[in-house]
Amino acid sequence: MKDSNNRNTFEEIIEANKASIYRICRIYAVQPVEPIDLFQEVVYHTWKSFDSYNGNAQVNTWIYRIAINVCIRYKLKLDKHNDKTTRLSTITILPAALSKDSAQEERFAALRACIQTLKEGDRSIIILYLEGLAYKEISEVTGLTENYVAVKMKRIRKILFDCISPKLK
Repeated sequence: MKDSNNRNTFEEIIEANKASIYRICRIYAVQPVEPIDLFQEVVYHTWKSFDSYNGNAQVNTWIYRIAINVCIRYKLKLDKHNDKTTRLSTITILPAALSKDSAQEERFAALRACIQTLKEGDRSIIILYLEGLAYKEISEVTGLTENYVAVKMKRIRKILFDCISPKLK
């Protein structure tokens, strides 16, 4: 069993990265309840692999890698069983801290919708970029070269611009 120092360290790491993890989960899961479940799954997998963290990468890079991998597995599992499930999209749960600025929410919704249209690998790259990671850190998380990440980002920006422009007019 993990000792209390490890537990405290783990809790501090999760606390410091919870907003980033949740934003990643929101991209891969359908609102409103699934991102919370997916967040818990990411935290669980992070805890399971906490003892194996060796410090070769920054802690947030390591967590991003876990979050992306868990979310991709979730998405693949969901897509595989999508024809057998029914979405309860009529249920609306709004967090108390949700912004009241409808124009901003509309822009975020348009961006999320455009990100959903991207290929899986491109989606992972743009999520990490929007989290503020440098190309070098994105390359560490995804396993791609830094130069290839830069090329992909240029293409992704164009795709997103072309997608979001008509939605915001």
